[in-house]
Amino acid sequence: MKTTNIGRKKRLMKMLIVAFIICNLLIVRVGYIQFVQGAELQAKAYAQQTLNRKINPKRGTIWDATGEIALAVSASVETVSVNPTNIEKADKERVARAMAEIFDLEYETVLKKVSKNSSIETIVKKVDKEQTDKLRVWMQENNITTGINIDEDSKRYYPYSTLAANVIGFTGSDNQGLDGIEKRYDDILKGTQGKILKLTDATGSNMEKEGEDYISAIDGDDLVLTIDMTVQSIAEKYLTEACIDNVCTDGGNVIIMNPKNGDILALASYPSYDLNSPYTINIPELEANWDSIESSEKSKQLQQMWRNKAISDTYEPGSTFKLVTASAAIEEGIVTDIDKVSFSCTGSINIAGTRIKCWRYYNPHGSESLRLALMNSCNPVFIGLGQQIGVDAYYEYLEKFGLLEKTGIDLLGEANSIFLKKDKVGPVELATISFGQRFEVTPIQMIKMVGTIANFGKSITPRVAKAKINSQTGEKTDFEIEEGSQVISKETAQKVLSMMNSVVSEGTGKNAQVLGYSIGGKTGTSEDGVNTGKYVTSFIGVVNTENPELVILIVLYNPTGEGGHQGGGVAAPIASQILGEVLPYLKITKNNTDEEMTVQVEMPEVTGLTVKEAKEILSNLELDYEIDTDDMEKIITDQLPKKGIQINKGTKVILYSN
Repeated sequence: MKTTNIGRKKRLMKMLIVAFIICNLLIVRVGYIQFVQGAELQAKAYAQQTLNRKINPKRGTIWDATGEIALAVSASVETVSVNPTNIEKADKERVARAMAEIFDLEYETVLKKVSKNSSIETIVKKVDKEQTDKLRVWMQENNITTGINIDEDSKRYYPYSTLAANVIGFTGSDNQGLDGIEKRYDDILKGTQGKILKLTDATGSNMEKEGEDYISAIDGDDLVLTIDMTVQSIAEKYLTEACIDNVCTDGGNVIIMNPKNGDILALASYPSYDLNSPYTINIPELEANWDSIESSEKSKQLQQMWRNKAISDTYEPGSTFKLVTASAAIEEGIVTDIDKVSFSCTGSINIAGTRIKCWRYYNPHGSESLRLALMNSCNPVFIGLGQQIGVDAYYEYLEKFGLLEKTGIDLLGEANSIFLKKDKVGPVELATISFGQRFEVTPIQMIKMVGTIANFGKSITPRVAKAKINSQTGEKTDFEIEEGSQVISKETAQKVLSMMNSVVSEGTGKNAQVLGYSIGGKTGTSEDGVNTGKYVTSFIGVVNTENPELVILIVLYNPTGEGGHQGGGVAAPIASQILGEVLPYLKITKNNTDEEMTVQVEMPEVTGLTVKEAKEILSNLELDYEIDTDDMEKIITDQLPKKGIQINKGTKVILYSN
């Protein structure tokens, strides 16, 4: 009996010890959960008991320079999602089938989402209210009150589709900027997301007493560009015609800038693409076989299509670069009188044992002043000036003009020029630089260079955005103009401008003349690489050389048409066509009033009319037109130029249909 009692005591003791150990382990575990994992578990519990649905804000509107024409807008749409745990099992199949039919989706895919063991699943994004209203009616008819969410959202639209596409860029599915202005100014445009917070119980059902916590989205701010839609449209119209007529295999660019503040009024690229469908390739040969092309090649081709060649690609500027050599020679005092006959062209020049020809070697220019040398685009004269300036001083001017660094324009993807390092430049290399070959610059660097001359020697940073508008208050904030240094004196700039005027009035740039206006410029032709058989033709110009108001650059890549590839014959006429329409629109005063003027008419209002009616009105005024439809009964929704603008007879008007 005694032995039995001892055994019982031992067992009891063991049980107490085990119980003590278990209690201590539980205390330790509770303490660990409370103090170590507490915050993490609390967050998980909160996540399980809430349904957090995002509300996308409207991106800010992108306006053209006038502040009246919207180039990018956000329209109200809706996004549909489901809370699978809140949909009765018996209802899942009919919910999935209804959504698949209404939104034209795969039934199996929708059913999979509706059947998931998750708190929330997105069914379809950015659909028009017409479609979501059908879902609302179906839900009411079928007494489905929980588990389906229809939330406000926004979708980006570009009213003018291809206009300034390589500048504006586009957005992704979540309204984030992916390219161009949309990406560069994403922080301003995107706004702040809102959310709908709903509490649920442990089963995932709604806790009706708590309701929903709704935090409104804050719309993005608007952005005002320096791009003027009318100027941009005119530039694109004539660039497109030029690239097609001259069979420019690698496209082209036009840039128009105000040299006084750096505002880019037009930055046109050909070919363009549709901003409303940015993943649709713009090359017909590729489009026909697009589905069979590897994804890596698709990505490469799309990147190339989106690329803004005016800032991202380099080219040899050719004789347009003689403006830099002339500016440096005058500034350094090598040439004091631009009209004094100080040079002689014999058809070629010998530099360090290398004979470099003039383009007119077969009929040398003979005795020339600097003005005549620029008018004749005579290589030997500028080679000789380069040798006198010297490598060190020449590179100082390259640096001052901003040609050795990026311009700082407010667009992403800007490339830099490609020059030999200064210590690698010998007499022959300096000779080729002096007349614009064997190095590369970007078009935007060239427009900044000529803008510096046109701004009487003072550098200005080019820009494509000039202000933002607060979406909540309407307050407008102007962006600062970035002024640079005085690169050359005002006197030097005036002499160069005077010579540029002679180039257009009497020299190789005659085809750039615009009746009634004082136009200065310089033509250029260069090889696209060494022994490629490809050429780049260009024209760089100034409007009103006594008091410059605009600068323009036209670059055509590899023109292979019957018109050849000389800048004076191919690029200069485009400048005349563009400026012939742009200058009256901008109300820039004519300064050659004694010349015979082109007959002008006032642009009528044709919006709201059918294509047929508009065609009849324009024909009576001897105006041509271009429109994106063959349907004569479609309604005109917009027009360029706008009503009341004076334009030349024969001008092609751009019409937009509904």
